[in-house]
Amino acid sequence: MTPFGRKLRDLRAARGVLLKDMAAALGVSSAYLSALEHGNRGRPSGVFVQQISAYFNLAWDDVDELKRLAELSHPRVVVDTAGLSPQATELANRLAEVIARLDAETIGRLLAELDESTA
Repeated sequence: MTPFGRKLRDLRAARGVLLKDMAAALGVSSAYLSALEHGNRGRPSGVFVQQISAYFNLAWDDVDELKRLAELSHPRVVVDTAGLSPQATELANRLAEVIARLDAETIGRLLAELDESTA
């Protein structure tokens, strides 16, 4: 599941909306919406994120958060380290090798470190 997919599912659950009803209202298939929630589709378009925002009548801050999560939700990431240091290339490759084995606590620490170093 992607961050966007988790948020979408949480929004639906909080409002008691069935997947099939939301899909029909947005003009997409239930299979597509399910695939988005489970991270089996790439990130949604900006237009679709806006449709979802309107469907749930989200406030501006929530719309911005949904857009941010959509940008962070491509399930197949390519990291281009051309022109970067050898250590950057090693980091990208090692992360790709081990990410499936990292526990939630370790992932949380890594994300916190990234947030801190890019702030």
